Amino acid sequence: MKKTTQHGIQLRAFSRRDFLSTSLKAGTAAFTTNLFPKLGARAEGQYNVLFIIADDLRPLLGCYGHPQMHTPNIDTLAQRGTLFNRAYCQYPLCSPSRTSMITGLRPETTGVQNNSADFRQKLPDVVTLPQHFKTHGYHTQSVGRVLHLPTLQDDKNSWSSPSWRPAWVPYDKETTPSWQALDAEDDELRDGKAAKRAVEVLKEIHNTQFFLALGFYKPHLPLQAPKKYYELYKDANFSLPASSDPPDAVPAIASGWSEPIREFQDIPDSGPLPDEKMLEVIQAYAASVSYIDAQIGRVLSQLDALNLTERTVIVFAGDHGFHLGEHGKWRKKTLFEASLHSPLIISVPGQTHQDVKTDALVELVDIYPTLCDTCRLPTPSQLEGLSLMPVIRQPTRPWKTATFSKLNSGRSMRTAQYRYTEWGNGGRLGRELYDYYSDPDETANIANLPENEKLVADLSQQLHAGWRAALPELSRQIHPSKTLPWDINNDGVVDNYDLILVAENYDRKNPTHPKTDVNKDGQVDITDLLLVASHFGESVNPEAPAADFKIPPAHLSLVEGWLTEARLADDGSDVFQQGIAVLEQLINVSSLTKTTLLPNYPNPFNPETWIPYDLAEDAEVHIHIHNLKGESIRELSLGFQPAGTYRTQTRAAHWDGRNSMGEPVASGIYFYTFQAGSFKAIRQMVIIK
Repeated sequence: MKKTTQHGIQLRAFSRRDFLSTSLKAGTAAFTTNLFPKLGARAEGQYNVLFIIADDLRPLLGCYGHPQMHTPNIDTLAQRGTLFNRAYCQYPLCSPSRTSMITGLRPETTGVQNNSADFRQKLPDVVTLPQHFKTHGYHTQSVGRVLHLPTLQDDKNSWSSPSWRPAWVPYDKETTPSWQALDAEDDELRDGKAAKRAVEVLKEIHNTQFFLALGFYKPHLPLQAPKKYYELYKDANFSLPASSDPPDAVPAIASGWSEPIREFQDIPDSGPLPDEKMLEVIQAYAASVSYIDAQIGRVLSQLDALNLTERTVIVFAGDHGFHLGEHGKWRKKTLFEASLHSPLIISVPGQTHQDVKTDALVELVDIYPTLCDTCRLPTPSQLEGLSLMPVIRQPTRPWKTATFSKLNSGRSMRTAQYRYTEWGNGGRLGRELYDYYSDPDETANIANLPENEKLVADLSQQLHAGWRAALPELSRQIHPSKTLPWDINNDGVVDNYDLILVAENYDRKNPTHPKTDVNKDGQVDITDLLLVASHFGESVNPEAPAADFKIPPAHLSLVEGWLTEARLADDGSDVFQQGIAVLEQLINVSSLTKTTLLPNYPNPFNPETWIPYDLAEDAEVHIHIHNLKGESIRELSLGFQPAGTYRTQTRAAHWDGRNSMGEPVASGIYFYTFQAGSFKAIRQMVIIK
């Protein structure tokens, strides 16, 4: 058989008949939806994921140096993982921040800068964090508040099972106080219900490779929790913020945002809150934090009971910070430290350094690539964060020089020593600079002091250089320890050559390339080929050539054979759907040397047919259907079509089996004339009813 060599790889050119004769022997019964998940379950180092998000949680936790806090479960998680002392959100508001975490993209990219925007309006094809894991064989599920908008949390692309949320009970802020110690059991409130559901879900999915996202609603206002959590703090000694006034010389825009806490029944409409009221709210906030800590404990206990802890990566994060009176502000939506500083704890099974706190500057946008790294999945190249695994492995290593956040027209940068913020283009609406070495409470804005002119210029240049310029030098040298399992020839990119190598090794007892048995089930078949196809274009090497979706015309029949087999064996799973879509794309964008009319399918047919064709050049396409007598039955004017292949059902010409009057045609022999520019061809088709 003829062999060709491309990029140093021996490729066997074989016909569609050769392909089908060897591949269809296995039959369709061998293909089940369980094949793809087994890949993750069998792969060394691919862990489950439990991703826990708390709403409006600042790092007011025992493990963050607040001994008056009762947070034993979160503290225990920190003891077996890495606590990030300096983690920052990219936007201090629920939906933009959660969108940033779930897409791995920054607010400037997602376009989400309020709680009502939908990131899929700007980025309809973005692959979310759970969607990426789902594509790689994980069962993905969400419980509680994970994304702010229900429409996004119910995104069918992201989750294997429908999202679950406890019912929301509306309340009137004018008659509701900012905090309440309720005579209630944990499970009567939403977070208790979410924890209970998460425990049930873990029991249901513990035998599968899973990605479970769990979102808690507290300590979001109103601060409502069972009385027993308030009793934990009846003798607590909380401190008031260092200052309830805005920083000296702060631009008006920096502290002019509305205060939603004012809408609650017990909060005065204006003016500073009395000290007694401030301490009440701080104590209630602490009680709400302890309430969610207890719910987290229930879920972590279930992980232990199911022997899942040593096989599960756990991420715990707040979606942003929260003001408790600093600068006279309550809640979030500022570019001050209290609003941007978020808790972040990551626990990876078997990590060398446990119970470690690191001062590395990190961002919530880093969570997506970190989870890809910990679970040995390919990291999508478009992500705008950086895996934190190097820091988890070596907590003191040099890392980012700055983190970046924004709010409306404001852009803020946090370095080890400073926070620098510009409002409006080039800071035309004001600038802020705080030195945390000398002023940790941000009492004075020193951006306009003459002696800081050069410092401000340098920081402004660094702010405008952006997040890429702040990445550590070593990030360019960090690569996964293994090549991608679907990169069969280990050339750094998943492409046509990997597909052909899999097809060449069909049904071989001793395949030439062991990696062709991608899912390690003991046989090389269509599932392995589709696993490769579904990862087409992925690469672990930034210098590797991009995968070319255009294939030589000689290989078109080869890909058609793969498609035929894939459709016969299609089990409806994600790997089949994505793999088939990639194979169709390979056909659709192929370069062609001549225009061709191909046989319609199915034939005989009832009640409809597809008429495939190839266009070597752009042309107006017209199809005229007529009977044996030459009488016109139907005309299909497809209009202008660019050069390319039109062979798949999504692109081929479609006829519904009806005449120009909309009536089904009778059984018999028909002809159709195909005309594309100067090209003209006639084919026969048979209708049998």
